[in-house]
Amino acid sequence: MAIKYPVIPNVITVHLGAPDSANNDVTVPFVDYISNVASSELYPTWPINSLKANILAIVSFTMNRIYNEWYRSKGYNFDITSSPAYDQTFIQNRQIYENIDNIVRDVFNDYIVKNGQVQPYFSQYCDGRKTTCNGLSQWGSVTLANQGKTPLEIIRYYYGNDTSIKYDAEVGDNTTSFPGYNIGMGQAGNPVSAIQRDLNRIRKNYPAIPFIETNLGIYNQETFDAVKKFQEIFALPITGIVDKATWYKIKYVYTSVKKLSDLYTEGLSTDEANFKYRDVLEYGDTGIEVEFIHYYLDSIAFLDNDIPRLKTNSVYNDSTRTMVTAFQRKYGLPVTGKFTYQDFNVLKNTYDNMLKSFNNDFVDDLYPGYFLSIGMSGDDIRKLQSLLLKICLYDHSIPGVKVNGIFDELTEKSIKKIQDDYNLGITGIVGPFSWRKIVELSNR
Repeated sequence: MAIKYPVIPNVITVHLGAPDSANNDVTVPFVDYISNVASSELYPTWPINSLKANILAIVSFTMNRIYNEWYRSKGYNFDITSSPAYDQTFIQNRQIYENIDNIVRDVFNDYIVKNGQVQPYFSQYCDGRKTTCNGLSQWGSVTLANQGKTPLEIIRYYYGNDTSIKYDAEVGDNTTSFPGYNIGMGQAGNPVSAIQRDLNRIRKNYPAIPFIETNLGIYNQETFDAVKKFQEIFALPITGIVDKATWYKIKYVYTSVKKLSDLYTEGLSTDEANFKYRDVLEYGDTGIEVEFIHYYLDSIAFLDNDIPRLKTNSVYNDSTRTMVTAFQRKYGLPVTGKFTYQDFNVLKNTYDNMLKSFNNDFVDDLYPGYFLSIGMSGDDIRKLQSLLLKICLYDHSIPGVKVNGIFDELTEKSIKKIQDDYNLGITGIVGPFSWRKIVELSNR
């Protein structure tokens, strides 16, 4: 498992005015944006510790907007506005003070956090003379700095002793949280885990949403039902599928009920940011993600001579790297030998297209490409039950099955028995390796 900490973006998109104004958006380097705001908000003659404390507050406020996708989750195409009524003062093409710019370049990838939390703190601030607020007072910080207070002591004076500084955060490209594809039944991964986590928390404020019990990061029937109820409550098309609109509505409501963009935040704990799946798979990794890509690569290699068909298991080994590299080269992906979400999307689409064109007697033996679990129904469940029935005819220890196209408790019991017998992990959920074993047993 890995905690997903915020990444400092290389660039930030600023709307020049209030959110609904018809003004332009500008995209500027993140560091230049922070220097611009600091030069607009602060006096270069202030003590250095006061400037550092204020710049940390500016960075943290900015990162809170970006991390929570505050504006993008509302349908805007920018990260923050230039309006101090909503955010911070940004003046395009303004003069930047050299000493302020030097401090910014030293601390731009440090931000404020509440202890035990992950999200950059919503470090509200005001000038302390014309306007006052519950956050940091800019002029008050000058007084504290003149008293010999350090930047962290100034921050804790205003935001509480349970605040700390996250130093040297990773810097990278801007990425949106939406994975770029619709999420539905049988899919697995960190995006599914995020949906389940968010909906279970939203449920405390909207108890009509069903509780999602699973922690496997698999989009099952109870997730489907919870998404449908959420869509009904918030006047979205009731499909049970998380498209971009549903994703960002979930994110916006989650941020609101958790008060992640609020001075008095409930916060996002490290446990809540601890995800089961890795975004990048590489040599030595193990787990269900590795099994997934092995199955897909092996299936594609069966029909595509450009992909070597090598022996694999549940470990990302030399054979995996060779197959991944060949696949990346064939489909125009960055040839790294490592496996990313982008690679998986292409791999999955390639497999799905292969299924559509694979028209022979063995088509029923091919894994449908998603997890099958209790509550699901349809032709793929009927195929699964037909395979199980063949096994039941000679192995009477299997509880049995009705070929009705509904993944019921009897189907689940039969699958669990097979998983127990062949050391596949007793989940009752059919992934690629359980499917392969069931096909193998049905052909005996």
